[in-house]
Amino acid sequence: MNLREVVHVVGVLLVAVAGTMVPCVPFAVHEGLVLPWLGAIAATAIAGGLAWTLTGRVKSINQREGVAIVGLGWVAVVLAGSLPFILTGVAPSIAAAVFESMSGFTTTGATVFSVIEVLPASILLWRSITHWLGGMGIIVLGVAILPLVGLGGAQLFRAEVPGITADRLAPRIATTARLLWGVYAGLTLALVLLYLALGMSPFDAVNHAMSALATGGFSTRTASLGAFSPAIQWVTVLFMFMAGINFTLHYRMLRGRWNAWFRDTEWRWYAASSVIVAAIIFVAVGAQQGAWTPDTLRRAVFNTVAVHSTTGFATADFALWPSVAQVLLIGLMFVGAMGGSTGGGLKMVRAAVVAQHTRGEIRKMLHPRAMIVTRLGRTAVRSDVVLNVLAFLGMYVATHAAGTVALAALGSDFITAMSAALAAMSSIGPGLGAVGPAAHYGHLGDPALVVLTVLMLLGRLEFYTILVLFLPGAWARAGGER
Repeated sequence: MNLREVVHVVGVLLVAVAGTMVPCVPFAVHEGLVLPWLGAIAATAIAGGLAWTLTGRVKSINQREGVAIVGLGWVAVVLAGSLPFILTGVAPSIAAAVFESMSGFTTTGATVFSVIEVLPASILLWRSITHWLGGMGIIVLGVAILPLVGLGGAQLFRAEVPGITADRLAPRIATTARLLWGVYAGLTLALVLLYLALGMSPFDAVNHAMSALATGGFSTRTASLGAFSPAIQWVTVLFMFMAGINFTLHYRMLRGRWNAWFRDTEWRWYAASSVIVAAIIFVAVGAQQGAWTPDTLRRAVFNTVAVHSTTGFATADFALWPSVAQVLLIGLMFVGAMGGSTGGGLKMVRAAVVAQHTRGEIRKMLHPRAMIVTRLGRTAVRSDVVLNVLAFLGMYVATHAAGTVALAALGSDFITAMSAALAAMSSIGPGLGAVGPAAHYGHLGDPALVVLTVLMLLGRLEFYTILVLFLPGAWARAGGER
């Protein structure tokens, strides 16, 4: 492990984050908050600049250093992102500020603020910017710009991209990252224009577009998307669904392969589960209300897609819906979106592998000598990949259980503890109980916010990237290994 190389790249990331704070300054000038914002920018830029310049130019990184850069880079970026919340005084505590920053960069969308409209516009914009940067991954952004300072980033890309494998679009990893960011930025711009055409203000349009494409959930309104028209909500449904799809499929469709979505097995699982769950919730909520109206359908579809894509926007308090609807939404929180998307959760591809493998094990009970191969569509899944998925599932369940126990020990009831831990790990935002769509996380207390902050980081980086840093062997010098 060459720590100089790790520190060098983390410094580059901090300088980039300082640059992304600049658009908030014009708003801060009108709000009388320019000095806190300039202080946050200066502190981040100086820390990053010193780390960058004092460690010298990096020529190459190995896999260990790539993992360390991702893990430590996320921590550094989140701490820098908390400075505006601390210096402007909007956050009630440092733990709350770090929680809000982590929620932004991990695209979780959970917030400590009970009333959103009272927040300064500069803070609202910064929350959305953290979503947008974290959506495709602040490290993938680094992969796109690091070649400009003399560093390739294949190791970073493997550590950051969610799912079973990183699906490369081009021979050079930096080119792949730039292509993905191009698709991401293009879809964001398209949604901004649609929002404007439907009557949203420019400020609301930009903020909600960045949040939707990042599958984040931060809004400029306490009522979230429920404060806007049905037309805006339906457009948001479409883009939330698209944000939960593997972005390489979007790229291929833009290149003329119009059937790229439909030929993908994971997409078919993702689409089918969205339709089935939305239909069941529509029937259940309609029965509860005594009428099946277009408004009921819109709320069922919107909140199903918001949860499945892990966006976290809301148009209704689904904590008040029938139990069957809540159970189904909890299931979607666990599964999450597709691999290679900006969404969180276990990932649809892993859930599909587990389901197909389980089906094969059941068939073996009838045919003990049969050679049954786990397949996704027509593609065979290697046995080592199946074992990796099962191990990840075990770690996911165990971490969720530990988080639930920790929150319960800190005073939360079972429903709140269970759903809050899952919402944090899966980057959802709203849960059930005291952290439902109509509530917030600020009342849980700093110790609980620290637990949830750790769960958000573990879930966003899919455990291994963070946990491996605690192994002594990860920090051994390259020349000292046998």
